[in-house]
Amino acid sequence: MYHTLHYTLEDHVAAVTLNRPDRRNALGPEMINELLYALENAHADPSVRVVLLQGAGSAFCAGADFSQFTGATTPSTLPMKGDFSDLLQAMVGATKPLVARVQGPALGGGFGLVAACHLAVASETATFGTPEVLRGLWPMMIMAVLARTLPRRALLELMLLGEKVTAEDAKRLGVVNRVVPAEALDATVKHLCGELAKRSPTAVRRGLGALARLGERPLAESLPLLRDELFELLGTDDAREGLQAYMEKREPHWTGH
Repeated sequence: MYHTLHYTLEDHVAAVTLNRPDRRNALGPEMINELLYALENAHADPSVRVVLLQGAGSAFCAGADFSQFTGATTPSTLPMKGDFSDLLQAMVGATKPLVARVQGPALGGGFGLVAACHLAVASETATFGTPEVLRGLWPMMIMAVLARTLPRRALLELMLLGEKVTAEDAKRLGVVNRVVPAEALDATVKHLCGELAKRSPTAVRRGLGALARLGERPLAESLPLLRDELFELLGTDDAREGLQAYMEKREPHWTGH
């Protein structure tokens, strides 16, 4: 089904791999479109509880593939679902946890993909940056998701200078949750995804959905919305099972309802 991605499912984790290592997994229209389909498929599959986004080879994603945006594209077998702005919106609004595994450079649009995920784990060798200004451009669309995560002045410095930062810098800025040695990356990501998969899919789905709807709403609007979400969540099977399991001192058995 996919030309530019590799999609696998194991232990409730759907692994979506950017699979153009010869181009450092650069983003073109076909890959963006296929990512939209992959996210939709993962969210429609009740057996999927976590979505892992990663890159094949030495890079996570080197940004935009300008050769494709100038016309040298490979025809896709999938109907057009959307563009990069649609992809970022789908990721920010996702109701299943999105985890980024970053083993190497995540630049430009690749940096935006990491920021749009809910959690990110990076190797010590990973680098991040917005080099668009060095090419006479500006990271317009990813600026929207980066601004939700990075402090304003740090974001401005990144965009104005176009310099790369280390994984530790990215962690300090709040883009990355964990930084580990390269040899520990896979084990750390697998453990994190495994722990996320153990959580109530109903609680996670409703919680992430409510978080996405909050956006930049003022507190006076946010609290009533969250109160209603809590009352609805308390009426679900998973909430009843979680409370019952706690009282009975046993592990809960989630149904996703």
